Amino acid sequence: MDVLDFPSTHLSRELAECYGYDEFIIRRWFGIFGDEAVELIEAMEKGVPKYIRVNTLKIEEKELIRRLEKRKFVVEQTEVPFCYKVVGEPYSIGATPEYLMGYYYVMDKASCIPPLALSPSSRDVVVDFAASPGGKTTFLAQLMGNRGVLLAIEANPDRIQPLIDNIHRMGVLNAAVVQMNAAKFHKIGIKPDKILLDAPCSGEGIIHKDPSRKTSRGEEDILFCSGLQRDLIDSAIRSLKSGGALVYSTCSLTPEENEMVIQWALDNHPVRLEKIEWGDPALTKVGDIRFSNEMKKARRFYPHRHECSGFFVAKLVKE
Repeated sequence: MDVLDFPSTHLSRELAECYGYDEFIIRRWFGIFGDEAVELIEAMEKGVPKYIRVNTLKIEEKELIRRLEKRKFVVEQTEVPFCYKVVGEPYSIGATPEYLMGYYYVMDKASCIPPLALSPSSRDVVVDFAASPGGKTTFLAQLMGNRGVLLAIEANPDRIQPLIDNIHRMGVLNAAVVQMNAAKFHKIGIKPDKILLDAPCSGEGIIHKDPSRKTSRGEEDILFCSGLQRDLIDSAIRSLKSGGALVYSTCSLTPEENEMVIQWALDNHPVRLEKIEWGDPALTKVGDIRFSNEMKKARRFYPHRHECSGFFVAKLVKE
C-alpha cells in the first residue's frame, strides 16, 4: 500500500515552518481536508479542553458534580453520556480525593465514544484488544454494570501495572487482565459477543498534547501502523461470534489507518458497518481513492469542530 502524498505549496511550506511541522503532514492535511486544514492546525496549537468521565460504579453523577462544585471546580455536561467538560479548575482535576477514589476518569471526550458505540450488556463476553491504561476498559465495565465477562488484553508488559491499577481504582470486578499479542487472540478459540479495538496508531490526532509528533511520524510509521491495524482487526473479526460487534478506533487523522483499514475489512470479511450517533461522517473519497458509501456510518472527530482530539470510530457487525 502506498501512503497518500500531495504536492507541496507555498502555504504548506510556510505553515510547516511557522508551527514546526514536517511539511509531509501539512501538505497531506491540505490534500485531505482542503482549506479547513488551517483551522485544524490552529486548533492543535490552541489545544482542547479537559474532560472527565463519571464512574457510576462508584458514585451517582449528580453527587459527583456536587462534590466537585464544592471544591470550586466548574464542569459542563457534554453531548456524550457521562462526559463533562472541565471549564474551571482551582487545581489539577486529577489531584482530588474523588479522583483517587475512582469516582471519575480523566479522558478525552472522543475516547468515550468507542465503549458507548459498542454498547456492551451485563450478559456479554467482551474483549478489549489494547486495554492499557484502562480508560475504555473501565468504561466498558461501567456500561456492563460490573457483570458479564471482560477480558483486558495488553501486549506490552510495561503497561500491565497501570492497567491493573486503574481497574482497581475504578472498582471494576468483572475484568481479567491478559498479557498477549491480540493479533493471535483468534487462535485461542474464545468467541466474544463484542470486541473493542482502540488500535495502536501514529497519533496524528493528539499533536495538541504531544507536539513531538509534528516531526516524529512519517510515511514509514503510517505504513507500520496500518499493517499492524489490519492484523488486529483481522484477528478481532475472526474471533467474534456470528452477529457479534466490533468497534475500531484510533487517535489518528490518516485515512491509511482509518477508512482504508475498514474498507479492507469490508472487502475481506463478512461484516457490515453500523451508524454511530456522535461525530461527523467518515471520508468516502480521498484524492482518487473512493470508499464504500457505507463509510459515512463511521465517524471522525476533529479538534476544531468537536473540541477534542482527532479521532476515528467505526462499528462493524459480523454476518
